Amino acid sequence: MAGRQLHRLSALRIAKEVTPGHHADGGGLYLQIAVSGARSWVFRFKLNGRVREMGLGPVSRVTLGEARKLAAGYREMVGDQIDPIFARREQQRRQLLEIQANTNVTFREAAEAYVGAREPTWRNSKHAQQWGNTLSAYAYPVIGEVPVRDIDTAMIMRILQPIWTKKAETARRVRGRIKAILDAEAVLGHRTGSNPARYIDHLQIVLPRTKKRSQVKHHPALPWEELPAFIRELELHPRRAARALHLLILTATRTNEVRFARPEEFDLDNRIWSIPGERTKSGRPLRVPLCERAIDIVRSALPKAKYGYLFPGFKEGRPLSNMAMLALLKRMSWVGITVHGFRSTFRDWAAECTEYPDSLAEEALAHIITSRTVAAYRRRDQLERRRRMMDDWGKYCSKEQEDVVPEAPTSPQAFAA
Repeated sequence: MAGRQLHRLSALRIAKEVTPGHHADGGGLYLQIAVSGARSWVFRFKLNGRVREMGLGPVSRVTLGEARKLAAGYREMVGDQIDPIFARREQQRRQLLEIQANTNVTFREAAEAYVGAREPTWRNSKHAQQWGNTLSAYAYPVIGEVPVRDIDTAMIMRILQPIWTKKAETARRVRGRIKAILDAEAVLGHRTGSNPARYIDHLQIVLPRTKKRSQVKHHPALPWEELPAFIRELELHPRRAARALHLLILTATRTNEVRFARPEEFDLDNRIWSIPGERTKSGRPLRVPLCERAIDIVRSALPKAKYGYLFPGFKEGRPLSNMAMLALLKRMSWVGITVHGFRSTFRDWAAECTEYPDSLAEEALAHIITSRTVAAYRRRDQLERRRRMMDDWGKYCSKEQEDVVPEAPTSPQAFAA
């Protein structure tokens, strides 16, 4: 392996490469690009006749030079018949034991250990970065170097008071993260007594009450009655942001599902768009039936696809900006609505203008089924039943008169849940 050509990749190629798969740098080091677009480093090696692969971290946090340095060290281990995966695991175990044995562990050390242990289980890779950013900005300046055993309520108040009402959501997350870390440290025996970051029967006595956390903030949506007029105006805009927004409306999908859409996901002959689970909120693959206008939009966008995306952005190797569709709404002077709100527009239309069952509309929106019992029995995605509903939705969106609504199915019993 060591005799093969090394350093095949360059920083420029890494920045431009978007093709999913493994791209060799040499010596067992690969740039791995997932279907979702996630980019990371992996090291492949063969030991005792078995080929294995170990992750070295995401490209956003591990540079090409750092990845090469790690791979070089692991190649030496393989040459000495040492399994680098086992060696790294043992090193992490020893570090954890050292931290657990250290009664003077600081909050910063405890936080880094907590995040490091849980990062592999988090579905969204941004969680670790979000934890690090909020703790660095608010917690570390006050308690970062303080032993966890010495952290008290006064310190927590110094962190939270300045942001409790001005940045209520941020303050809530900071408090929750501090509490989780201190709870873990109590289990490890690094501190005793009650948790000073707990809210119930503690901080709630001295911190003013903010808006109810259970209060749901809905995305402003366009009334379904106004949608045909909106679509007619949208059709007048030639740029790809307008076509992407139109496809989003016709399919009732989410912004990132459309932004990161890839040409190979569309089967136009069978009128299906297959979105991989890595890009859906539920984590499961989603099949989306396409109406005739949606097929036209995809077909016209295919020749202009670039970087592996149906709707490429203006930046090299990137998809359409996540602000492009919202900016389009502002240019069109449709004030007070959001891109995500069109999903609510579809839901209201289905409930008020059709006899399609709620379960079918919820399936079209790919909402997560919270009931385990219902989820256990609903294993099919009702594709063909949804196809007729989305065809009706597409026809309604293209209506010439704003006050014309689609006819309800002639046999409601045929669509009963």
